[in-house]
Amino acid sequence: MEIIDEVAKYWNARPCNIRHSNKEVGSKDYFDEVERRKYFVEPHIPTFAEFSRWKDKYVLEIGCGIGTDTINFARSGAIVTAVDLSKESIAIAKKRAEVFGLENNITFYQANAEKLSDVVPPFSNYDCIYSFGVIHHTPHPEMVIEQIRTYMGKDTVLKMMVYNRFSWKVLWILLTENFKFWKLDELIAKNSEAQTGCPVTYTYTKNTVKKLLKGFQVTKAFYEHIFPYSIAEYKEYRYKKVWYFRILPNFLFRKLERFFGWHLCVEAILD
Repeated sequence: MEIIDEVAKYWNARPCNIRHSNKEVGSKDYFDEVERRKYFVEPHIPTFAEFSRWKDKYVLEIGCGIGTDTINFARSGAIVTAVDLSKESIAIAKKRAEVFGLENNITFYQANAEKLSDVVPPFSNYDCIYSFGVIHHTPHPEMVIEQIRTYMGKDTVLKMMVYNRFSWKVLWILLTENFKFWKLDELIAKNSEAQTGCPVTYTYTKNTVKKLLKGFQVTKAFYEHIFPYSIAEYKEYRYKKVWYFRILPNFLFRKLERFFGWHLCVEAILD
């Protein structure tokens, strides 16, 4: 089996955020709760995405998952093209669009982002290309970046999030895996997501992400997001911070996120 097929199998088995609600999958209540939970835990996403900025503009989302951000782009008036490798994720995202009456605002494609142009029609007038937490999960991220380039014009903004190599999350992984530094890449992939065993997970620094984006001008790059909650309670839809984050003042926690956040958020334009 090709690695990309293993990646598809992994996300088909459990689409990202599928368990953010225990209500009936596909219902309005389910989607509303998924969105509340996602943006409660990751409140920087709406600020980074700037949904309202793209009203009446063209957005290409690479890795839409079950469509939380997709819907908010469309709800804000964007004309959205949404792509995902996982057929199960696409099916749920399409259902979401129907539930909220936004199916005419979004065109969905199931596609491998490394070969995007095999499926998604050429179009260089996208105003925004958005990919949040996706490119680091494909075997050849540099191929995705080359594909993205072909869909960009001189004014297109690329917004993407990849994982930070020198983050609190990576330290936590090392702590729980007995500091096996020599297996770091393997351990990060294994523990990077809610369900263990992700086939591929790369991590980046501000410097290495600039190398990935060769031929782009990086206009913004910052770290965000440390997950502060006890996982056992979180799985039961309760938000109890672990003891060391409970005693840490919020302003210090925010400073910690700015240096060691798991999310490296990047904006770039063509050079």
